Amino acid sequence: DGRRVHVIERDLSEPDRIVGELLQPGGYLKLIELGLEDCVKEIDAQQVFGYALFKDGKRTRLSYPLENFHSDVSGRSFHNGRFIQRMREKAASLPNVRLEQGVVTSLLEEKGTIRGVQYKTKDGRELTAFAPLTIVCDGCFSNLRRSLCNPQVDVPSCFVGLVLENCHLPYANHGHVILADPSPILFYPISSTEIRCLVDVPGQKVPSIANGEMANYLKTVVAPQVPPEIYDSFVAAVDKGNIRTMPNRSMPASPYPTPGALLMGDAFNMRHPLTGGGMTVALSDIVVLRDLLKPLRDLNDAPTLCKYLESFYTLRKPVASTINTLAGALYKVFCASPDQARKEMRQACFDYLSLGGVFSTGPISLLSGLNPRPLSLVLHFFAVAIYGVGRLLLPFPSPKRIWIGARLISGASGIIFPIIKAEGVRQMFFPATVPAYYRRAPPAN
Repeated sequence: DGRRVHVIERDLSEPDRIVGELLQPGGYLKLIELGLEDCVKEIDAQQVFGYALFKDGKRTRLSYPLENFHSDVSGRSFHNGRFIQRMREKAASLPNVRLEQGVVTSLLEEKGTIRGVQYKTKDGRELTAFAPLTIVCDGCFSNLRRSLCNPQVDVPSCFVGLVLENCHLPYANHGHVILADPSPILFYPISSTEIRCLVDVPGQKVPSIANGEMANYLKTVVAPQVPPEIYDSFVAAVDKGNIRTMPNRSMPASPYPTPGALLMGDAFNMRHPLTGGGMTVALSDIVVLRDLLKPLRDLNDAPTLCKYLESFYTLRKPVASTINTLAGALYKVFCASPDQARKEMRQACFDYLSLGGVFSTGPISLLSGLNPRPLSLVLHFFAVAIYGVGRLLLPFPSPKRIWIGARLISGASGIIFPIIKAEGVRQMFFPATVPAYYRRAPPAN
């Protein structure tokens, strides 16, 4: 919008990470809205048209409902670092943007209003930068979020990352989810010759890479559960080494509206990365913020701006809460459990999605960010549970099966309701009743 922007980035070299590699179709549409779709070009990005789901030797394919979109619209998977560099080049090419490498050490506060930041430059100088609006997006390990929100970070599991080379997935241009024991394994292409594998390891402690425990775990526990078509490439990737780990975090958005500052991205809100929804939520948030800021020429009245920007937290809810809730709920359902009711729920989920038609396009359009309707998510979630109970009770219900069915319903409620509560029931389902929802732009001075 022609504003002067000073971007202070911790490190301007190309990042090498094992997350942020899958952009859902809903996120790609937001990229188009922002005029950034060329950032996925020339980086050997792969189109993604849906998912393949594997369980106990059975497999099913779930396609994104893309019939009503231009042929270019699909998911994209790529090397995260290449995508980031393209975005940085694009930002730096604008005359009103100053991109600088530096580490922000603290926010500058004056009478309850954030006035700017203190940062250390590449050559070690301590400098300050002032602005009427400071946007804090320093990622999952954020050290600035404490003064802007109430961080309740949960670490349900860790991802162990590998790259498989020159192998072919059972379904080309699809993400692959293996419902393994103890928890899911993911495969998706990140270039024309590389497949990313992410193995979920529950808990916060992973086997040691240094002493060979990890390689042994991957070969003995994980490899036998991998589809036979990619077994050899998987074992070769383990032997090659270069195994990386990353803790999976989830954190509901619980901001303190603070004049002069706004949190964005993983610093503000995280969900389990099983569904690859993080970048879609972030880009969707950016579109909401861009549209809110557009009518404002002057950002200097911090208290008024802060009140106006409170509506950001409500306007972002449909997309963010749908993707967040789905990620948390699916992760819990997809993990193996000795409990019979949980086993039934997991099997019911796989079979429900395998039915095709509305039973697969409904959930997959929620997952892809193409249909951000929280109510639709809750209906599908309980439809899976009822489908599971129905199968238990037909053709003849026994007391044991009725008991498992009751536990299945209560287990399903125990999974989804705490997530909805953390997201905010009112904002999720009744956003129009939130006062900030209707706030008009403050008049320009």
